[in-house]
Amino acid sequence: MKRLERFALLLLAVWPLAPAGAHAVLDTSVPAARSTVRVSPQEITLRFTERLEPAFSSIRVLDANGNEVDNRDSRIDAGDATSLRVTLRALAAGRYRVIWRVLSIDAHVTKGEFTFDVAR
Repeated sequence: MKRLERFALLLLAVWPLAPAGAHAVLDTSVPAARSTVRVSPQEITLRFTERLEPAFSSIRVLDANGNEVDNRDSRIDAGDATSLRVTLRALAAGRYRVIWRVLSIDAHVTKGEFTFDVAR
């Protein structure tokens, strides 16, 4: 086997062991995305796949009219650097949009959004 072929095979063998460009991906949320809850939640909790940078990570919660209904106190959970939380005012029945933007400790920004409903 030629030297170049051996090198290519070795490279392919160790490629999965190389560190990936990991980004903080939303893993779970409470309330869950596209869910319906019967009682107004007191807070939104988002858990990501990577640790987050507190100064550059946030959650906003908007009602159907685009009004912000969170208390503007989003923060990284003190006991879990992969969790981001924000408290809420009492929510009326309706649909709410959760918008998040996070910076993981590997310096990659990810963002996204989802909705949940409070039962009528």
